[in-house]
Amino acid sequence: MTSPARQLFGTDGIRGVAGEFPLTPESTFLIGRALGHDLGRTNPRPRVLIGQDTRESSRWIADRLALGLVSRNVEVHSAGVITTPGVAYLARSRKFDAGVVISASHNPWTDNGIKVFSGTGFKLPDSHEFSIEQEIFALLQTRESHREPDTKPAPTLPGEHRLRAAYIEWLAKNIQTDLSNLRVLVDCAHGAATAEAPELFRECRIGATFTHASPDGKNINESCGALHPEAVAKKIAEATGAFDLGVTFDGDADRALFSDATGRVVNGDAVLLLAARDMQARGVLPGATIVATTMSNMGLEIALQRSGIRMLRANVGDKYVLEEMMKTGATLGGEQSGHIIFRDGEATTGDGLLTALRVMEVMARSGKSLADLIGDLKVFPQRIKNIRVREKVPFDHVPEVKSAIEAAQRELDGNGRIVVRYSGTEALARVMVEAESEEKMNALTDGIAGAIKSALGV
Repeated sequence: MTSPARQLFGTDGIRGVAGEFPLTPESTFLIGRALGHDLGRTNPRPRVLIGQDTRESSRWIADRLALGLVSRNVEVHSAGVITTPGVAYLARSRKFDAGVVISASHNPWTDNGIKVFSGTGFKLPDSHEFSIEQEIFALLQTRESHREPDTKPAPTLPGEHRLRAAYIEWLAKNIQTDLSNLRVLVDCAHGAATAEAPELFRECRIGATFTHASPDGKNINESCGALHPEAVAKKIAEATGAFDLGVTFDGDADRALFSDATGRVVNGDAVLLLAARDMQARGVLPGATIVATTMSNMGLEIALQRSGIRMLRANVGDKYVLEEMMKTGATLGGEQSGHIIFRDGEATTGDGLLTALRVMEVMARSGKSLADLIGDLKVFPQRIKNIRVREKVPFDHVPEVKSAIEAAQRELDGNGRIVVRYSGTEALARVMVEAESEEKMNALTDGIAGAIKSALGV
């Protein structure tokens, strides 16, 4: 059954420009009220955990959300600056009724967002988000609901250090292998990872050097982090032989990308390959099956087949990967962008810090370099092109675009893939083409993108 169309929630929560609807001081207060009302249906005195990234706007959005929650008799706790998966873990392990993250992940510092996890540590299903949306819109129409309570919650920063410490302790306990011989360059993207990564890597006795770890509220993701993995790869290449690998996180550290010791970028597809083989060898890959997305390269599917591992494809978005994993019993899934979900333990969402530790653990246990572990992954040439659009009309309803896609599929004749979709978090259409040659890949990508721009572009 198809879920109702949501207007505020995208594939990763509510997201937009901080200060503009739906992230104004008034609307974030009402979002808190709506969430508090929703939680109050099952618990008269619910408890909610709030965490945030390093954006300039995260503090006031978190404070306004907390005020809305308190107005509905919710007990609010704050972990301060913490990664998105840190909130998911704490929501479940500390028995909160919900966990809320203030972050726009890889988006520019001017954007922000609100992600909600249930008390089980999982993101809310689309249908539940839709019901909360309805409550938000109802409150917007009712003047009485805008009245703020006399009792104000404590500021959300700096938050409770004991909560962050509990998350770090849990991550460190996941690792059973000595990682002390590894030399790692870590790019924290001036984001949430700056609050936990240094302490975690010290706890695991990893020889780590940190870069882009000085957030100022406006430099998150700026020419660094998982959006720009070439930055850490370039430093690795220049420091010949100084590092065994590079790790780069996005703004809220729910994903990680890597560089091998030569300065070659290693994406989520390659991580899935090395993790799948390792888990299969250890007997923790049920059904020899993993879950990837429609964006994962055909080369990954072929490499996995050689190891007797089946790859299923879900829609883009780590929540949809997780849904497919839960449905099929798979214990490993993820995205090319670096969201990797390990369900052979307690993780309930993609976690960049956990992914980094698991990659290093495979390296240390096998005695192989990152390059050697993924050396047989031969990727089809792949290009992704983004086109800014004025509206998200179904492509089947736009004859010019539908015709361009069908023509490109006939041209490929099965020797490649085309995925055309809208971003769940931005006003963008994304065209992805894989082909046996770069010439064909570029021609087909530009043809489809041109049709979209002509019909729907701003």
